[in-house]
Amino acid sequence: MTRPTHPTRSHHLMTLDPDLLDILVCPESRQPVAMAAADLLARLNAAIESGDTVNRGGDPVGEPVTAGLLREDGQILYPIREGIPIMLIDESIEVAGI
Repeated sequence: MTRPTHPTRSHHLMTLDPDLLDILVCPESRQPVAMAAADLLARLNAAIESGDTVNRGGDPVGEPVTAGLLREDGQILYPIREGIPIMLIDESIEVAGI
């Protein structure tokens, strides 16, 4: 018997309630956020795998990001873990140039 895949562990299955997404903003700049595209997540996860990625709090990002919210300016990503957006500045990841 195969184990069912948990939907929050796969970026292509990850969705947030549209009403929640409409009210979420970056806590730093108050810019709107939107679901990050799969190609950005793939590039970010390649950087994480190489060991070159730290969050804005300075801690290494050790686990792949399966979903995230991208700030409107495209500079900052807030990870979504187990279906919960982590809207903390120190947990966000700079993605400009990734």
